[in-house]
Order: sequence, then structure tokens, then C-alpha cells
Amino acid sequence: MSADDVLSPDELQRYSRHLILPDIGEAGQARLRAARVLLVGAGGLGSPAALYLAAAGVGHLGIVDDDTVDVSNLQRQVLHGTRDVGRAKVASAEARLRDLNPHVRVTTYRTRLTRANAMGILRGHDVVVDGSDNFPTRYLINDACVLLGIPNVYGSVIRFDGQASVFGAQGAPCYRCLFREPPAPGTTPGCAEGGVFGVLPGLVGTIQATEAIKLITGAGETLDGRLLVIDALRMRFRTIELARDPECPACGTREITELVDYDAFCGSPRADDASADAGGDDIAPGVLAARLRDGTAPALLDVREPFEWAIARLPDARLVPLNSLPQAVHSLDREAELVVYCHHGVRSAAAAAWLRDHGFAHVRNLTGGIDRWSVEIDPAVRRY
Repeated sequence: MSADDVLSPDELQRYSRHLILPDIGEAGQARLRAARVLLVGAGGLGSPAALYLAAAGVGHLGIVDDDTVDVSNLQRQVLHGTRDVGRAKVASAEARLRDLNPHVRVTTYRTRLTRANAMGILRGHDVVVDGSDNFPTRYLINDACVLLGIPNVYGSVIRFDGQASVFGAQGAPCYRCLFREPPAPGTTPGCAEGGVFGVLPGLVGTIQATEAIKLITGAGETLDGRLLVIDALRMRFRTIELARDPECPACGTREITELVDYDAFCGSPRADDASADAGGDDIAPGVLAARLRDGTAPALLDVREPFEWAIARLPDARLVPLNSLPQAVHSLDREAELVVYCHHGVRSAAAAAWLRDHGFAHVRNLTGGIDRWSVEIDPAVRRY
């Protein structure tokens, strides 16, 4: 053991419960101290993962997140507190982790992980923990990790269901081996649309931290080649064996030699603002705002739930929850110009498609929903 590996008296005391474990010991703790782990996301999954990795003594934690703390985050994002509302998540995370363990160096990236910056940010890390909540970022992380040869500790949650795995470790399958193509836009709700059981990200994020620690120390058996599926409502766990796909374009045929446009690949609504502005099936918030200002506003239909309507709404909108739309359709003007919106644009896209199928010729979906409206047009409209 080199001089750099020798733990200080404070570290010996702090990590004493690790040091007496045969599978970790002082050598494993030294490996943790030397490790560099990148967490993508300081939200529901990233919060417990960051806390336990810092507590375990991972020497260098990088955190990527471009968001700020919102009151609605606090139901599950335990890295942050009420006093952090409005603060950058990476700043809140850094302060909390430094307080938890001053031996950990924290590097923050207040940015969205993109095709342009991903390789530079990921390079040099030993493990990447994917705490993202959207398909473009998951595919981006996967492809960058495969290209750089970094294990990718995956986790996802929705409602009462969670998943976890380790992709790309020592010849194990990657995310694309399991999900070659993303689901069609609008078919899979995010947590903001479908909800999430508050403790579930804590469970999955803790599993991700566990896998990262095992990868670093060499202890035990990781989830590489297996997908852990969690049903929190019934508290059932099952494991699905995964095989590497020789035809996988990322880790099999190696067709993917550089990062691609992941918003376009996953059909992200934001990637289609040009057609939205040009009068397609969608309308961007900026275009709708201009229509409201010049007095040519279309009718606005809000398909969220009543509790969401009580938090925030657009002016002069009508509330018709999505599941009530068939009963209310007779009261809507089929010839009128209609803009449908929800929280993030998923439910409203489904509603707009349904309305077109039922004879509404002039219906458009507000891309990004009321949340994007809050960010880009009117910050006085409360986010949740």
C-alpha cells in the first residue's frame, strides 16, 4: 500500500464499519478514496446515490444537473431542503455532501448533459451513475459510456415501479442491448406526468450506490448482465437475465462511433419547434404567447387534473381532465382553433390526437406544457 493509500486517523474512525468488512477492508476503502464517480442528475435517484457514495468515502464526486430546487422535488429528492428552494441543485448538493463528508471532493456541472459536452464531462471517471429521468439522456449516457469504456449504473422509476442494472461493465450488455430503440413519443409518461411513490427513488438510488461501490471495491457480485425489477406497491423483486446483443449498434457491431442528436432520436418535442412554429400539430410557448398578446388567441383546453389546475393555469383556459374528455367532447366547438396543454405535453399530445380523430380539424398541442411555459414565458406561473 502506497503512502497515498494510507487513511488518516479521521478516515479510520469514519470508515471503521467498512474496514472490518472482509470484502472491503483498508484496501477497498483506499480504492473508494481514489475513485472518481460521476452522477448525472441530483434529483430523486441522484439524491440517495450521492449521499451514500459520499458517506462511503468516494474520493471525487462529479454532479451534472441544470435544474433548480422546487418545492415539488422535496417529496423524494432528499439531498435538498426547504431552504434550498430556488437554488441550483448542484449548489445545494455540493453543500450537503461537503457537510456529510469533508474528505470528498465535489465537482459540479450546472448544465444539461448534451452531445457536445458529454464526452468531456464523462472522461476520466471510473463509474457513471445514471440518475436521469428522460430517454435522450439515458441513450446519451449509454453511448458515451460504451465509447469511453466506463461502467454505467442505471436506474429508473415511475409510479410504484423501479429498475436497476449495471451496463457496459467487463463485456456486459449495454442499455441498447435491452432497449434498442426508445418508445414512441407520448407513450411513456415521466414522473411529472405519471407520478412517483416518494420513497421509491430512495430505494433505487441506494441500489445504484451499492452497485457503484461494489464496482470500485470489487466486492460481491454486481447487476451486470441482470435487470432488477422492483414492484414497490407489492414489495416484490425479480431479476431478469440479460445477454449482450451482438447486433447492438453500440457495444456489438460498434456502428456508433460518435454521439448523435438524442432529442431527434427519441422524438423529443423540443426538437420539433420549427414545425411547431410553422403551424404543424404542435405550437411552441413563444408562438402561443405572441398570439395571446396580439389578440388572436385560440381556445385553450387544459387536460390536467383538478389539483394541478389549482396550482397553476393559463389565462382563460378550460379544464377538462384527460379521462373526462370523451364525456365533454360534445361541448367543444369542432371548427374552433384549439390548443391543448398539460404539465409537460405528454397527456395533451394524446388528447390532441384523440380530438383530431374525432373531427377537430384545428387542434394543436403546446410543446413542453405549462412547465415549459413557466420557464420560458411567465415565471409567475408556479412550477410543480
